[in-house]
Amino acid sequence: MIQLDLSDHRPLYEQIKEKIKELIITGAIDENEKIPSVRELAQQLTINPNTIQRAYKDLETEGYIYSVRAKGSFAAPVSHIRKKAETDELEADFEASVRQARFLGIAKDELIRTIERIYNEGDDI
Repeated sequence: MIQLDLSDHRPLYEQIKEKIKELIITGAIDENEKIPSVRELAQQLTINPNTIQRAYKDLETEGYIYSVRAKGSFAAPVSHIRKKAETDELEADFEASVRQARFLGIAKDELIRTIERIYNEGDDI
């Protein structure tokens, strides 16, 4: 399922994260399919369970997997992953715009008024 490249410069948890993302995105792991437990995967890969736990925590934060208490971790629905990716991209774009506005000397109050105006224009829709 997952092969680690010991010559790769990236930490093992990042490699695991990327492999699981790839398996989910390509459909090799189906939506809502249970993924191996931390212990199972640590034994398969013969690495410390804390490494797997860190990868799983990041994957859950990023919306690729979800946990069910006493049941395990599961692949998130693709629609959820897409929505999360779109939200993350929008947030990154917004952050870049705010930083640029600050660099250009636009006051915080002016930015807030602009955001409020745009939101209020949406009320007409």
